[in-house]
Amino acid sequence: MISTAIRVARVGSAAELAAAALMILGYPTLMLAALVPSVPAFAAATAVTYLADHFLHRKGSYLINRLSKVRAGLSIRFLIRQLLLILLLARLSLSDDLVFYGATACFIAFYGLQAPHGALVTLIRNRRRMPVATRNVDLASRIRIPDAPPQVLLNRSAEKMLHLDLAAVVGILVSAALDSALAGFIGICVTLVLGSLYVAALLPYVRGRQTPPTPEKVLDAVDDWLREYRPETVLYFSGSKDSAYQVNMWLETMEQLDSKPLIILRERVILQNLAPSTVPVICVPGGVHLMNMDLSTVRVALYAANVGKNIHLLRVPTMKHVFIGHGDSDKLASVNPFSKVYDEVWTAGRAGRDRYAIADVGVRDEDIVEVGRPQLAPIQTWQGVPEGPRGGAADGRCPTVLYAPTWEGWDDNPGNTSILLAGESIVKKLVKADPPVRVLYKPHPFTGTVSARAKAAHQRITALVAKAAAQRGADPRFTTDAAAQAEAKADLVRIEARIAELVGKGGEKGDEAEATRDGLVDVKKHEEIARLRAEWNDAYWRSFPTWEHRVVTGAEPRLYDCFNVSDAMVSDISSVVSDFIASGKPYAVTDSAELGVEEFKRQNTAVRAAVILSNSAAELGELLGAVRDPAADPLAADRTELKQYLLGPDEPTSIEQFNTAVANLAIKAETRNVGQESRAATGAAEAAEAEAELANAVPAPGAAPAGEADGLTA
Repeated sequence: MISTAIRVARVGSAAELAAAALMILGYPTLMLAALVPSVPAFAAATAVTYLADHFLHRKGSYLINRLSKVRAGLSIRFLIRQLLLILLLARLSLSDDLVFYGATACFIAFYGLQAPHGALVTLIRNRRRMPVATRNVDLASRIRIPDAPPQVLLNRSAEKMLHLDLAAVVGILVSAALDSALAGFIGICVTLVLGSLYVAALLPYVRGRQTPPTPEKVLDAVDDWLREYRPETVLYFSGSKDSAYQVNMWLETMEQLDSKPLIILRERVILQNLAPSTVPVICVPGGVHLMNMDLSTVRVALYAANVGKNIHLLRVPTMKHVFIGHGDSDKLASVNPFSKVYDEVWTAGRAGRDRYAIADVGVRDEDIVEVGRPQLAPIQTWQGVPEGPRGGAADGRCPTVLYAPTWEGWDDNPGNTSILLAGESIVKKLVKADPPVRVLYKPHPFTGTVSARAKAAHQRITALVAKAAAQRGADPRFTTDAAAQAEAKADLVRIEARIAELVGKGGEKGDEAEATRDGLVDVKKHEEIARLRAEWNDAYWRSFPTWEHRVVTGAEPRLYDCFNVSDAMVSDISSVVSDFIASGKPYAVTDSAELGVEEFKRQNTAVRAAVILSNSAAELGELLGAVRDPAADPLAADRTELKQYLLGPDEPTSIEQFNTAVANLAIKAETRNVGQESRAATGAAEAAEAEAELANAVPAPGAAPAGEADGLTA
């Protein structure tokens, strides 16, 4: 019942639900205490409402946002509490007492301070919101961007300001209890003085040198930097907060380009979730600002997603536009008809080209270029399950099987994900396999965001893995090297502390303007962080037994790290399957829509070398057999052939293919631009010549007609 209430109220935990209930019940209790009247009861209810309100704000509870929608927002709740305090004084027959008039005047004056406070906070935030935000772009040498105001002044400012009434409320309650006005007036003075000081503390940041430059100056500085840097290849991206991974996967590729790279983002939330990179980044939320930006040196624009805002850059004819996507799979999204708008579409291998030909969505074959997948370089190829002890399993071998299902999608198609119909069967069979295997469960980040059924299934699968891990930990067949794991955990703590020190050095930036000013990456620090993350990944896998089942969520360890420690994978139709094929390891794909093996393989290229699972997962034995005895694996040759078909050849490397494609397209763009300039110059010359001929043919005003001057006219 509690879980149902949590879901209905949309709070994150039982503690939030309890705090919400206490806060909501606190106000009727305040009214009853005021009417009775009872100072102790009123004081107790006041404390509850203050604490519950503060707790919910600190948790960022959804309920707090909903209350403001039904006219029970933060200011109203404080005002009601203050009015009920006035009522309490009246019921205590103190309406003719000075403390009554003082309390009334105090709360009126206190609310009078709210207007300038709110106006100043809003003005400061608006002025410090840059028309563009940047990383790795040197604007500090071109414009002056002052330090951000102390975050204590702006962070949750309305809540802080309103809570200053606490001194007055406590003082008035003490006066009511002791029948002495002194405590009340002390509290009133403290509240009004603190409120006035808060407003005064904000004033310096709305005038003089504390204000950032105007948007026009910022945009001019960005254009100056662009003319100096002269970017040649742009990665353009727009999307929601949860889609940041789609641009993050291309950062390392952009760092390895032979041409000068630039990343253009359209949403501030994407910039906030962008992984560290040495590539210059410009976030331009305004379409007009982007269209007026000087990108005259850019010759190639890369697009990782098909979104409406792409039109703001697609309109520029001086650069060639390429759809590179954010994965390579047989999903319908991989053959979106929108792709016709690009000059070229780059796919990993021949499969992508054939996919567009079969879909017949208007993308011409000559506009498709195979460039491989540069992101797959970290994926290690399979050498078979290693011999020797792997954490103490009885037979010395405990293969790892990764279950990495995709999410439910937007259309509720049962074929999107195996979680709904097959997930529990897959996990149950894997954790009960004999000889035993280790299960890693890494769900898609979007899992459960659309479908409540998918979220519930994910939670059940997580519980299954946790239960199986606990049971295996108690099984005497599996031993643990406690010393090695303790050492690994110590390494994790050390590495995490060092990473936190490097990432946090200099403190968090106060706001967008300050982050833009100080956003130049320290290359040495960036390289050290990359090395430490690799060490962290190694220590993470050593920190628990290799036979221990595990649920892996969050950004670390990454999906490819899970690939490298796994001996096989079970997944769904998605780019995960295409990526895993790079390892050469056995894999299985679930036919959740129950199309049948032949039809499923016909429709989905990436499963042609896979074990096809029904929703019962009865075929898992074939996958486990291939893992335990690679020599008897019937699909090994098929996987090798399919790998080249999907991902292209191993040589030249994918990044070399990618750089070649960028260079070739840049030449096409330059050729087009030179041709346009030549035609424009020829047209201008012809126009000038025609104008000159016309001028010679028409006599000047007042001149005698031809022949008349020579006396030849009759």
